[in-house]
Order: sequence, then structure tokens, then C-alpha cells
Amino acid sequence: MIIPKEIYSSPLSGKAVCVFVYLCDKANKNGTCYPAVRTVANDLHISKSTVFRALKELEDAGLLTRQHRHRTHGGMSSNLYRIGGDTNA
Repeated sequence: MIIPKEIYSSPLSGKAVCVFVYLCDKANKNGTCYPAVRTVANDLHISKSTVFRALKELEDAGLLTRQHRHRTHGGMSSNLYRIGGDTNA
């Protein structure tokens, strides 16, 4: 997925930009991906709480949406992230 150049001059924090670029790198051609927060944190060498703050910042800016996913036998799975904030699935 191509990262919009405007992201680098946006008022977002550096960590939010880093998480956004990471998610763009992991996204498929439809702009969706579903890495676990722990995976993002480990890959970027930041804390899980920093990832959560960055995701909220990106959602508030309208750059992505999160959709909760559930396993077939119950329980939570990683979220589905949609780059660009498109809520149409």
C-alpha cells in the first residue's frame, strides 16, 4: 500500500506515524490487515500502551478504523485495521 506523503507533515505524533506506516506495510491491496498489538509493539520496539495510544490517535484523525474480531469458538482475536477509515466491508 502506498503511504500518503501528507502523513509526514501531519500533526500526528511520531509514534502514530510509525504505527501507521507499519500498518500500511502489512495491509493487503484492500487496505486491511490484522496484526496483534503485541506484534506491532515487538516489531517496532515500543510498548503495547504506546501502540494503543497511536491507534486511537490514528482513528481520531480518520486515518484508520478498527473492527473487533472473534474466534469461531468464542474469545477475541486481533482487530481488523482498515487504512483510510473506510467502514465499508
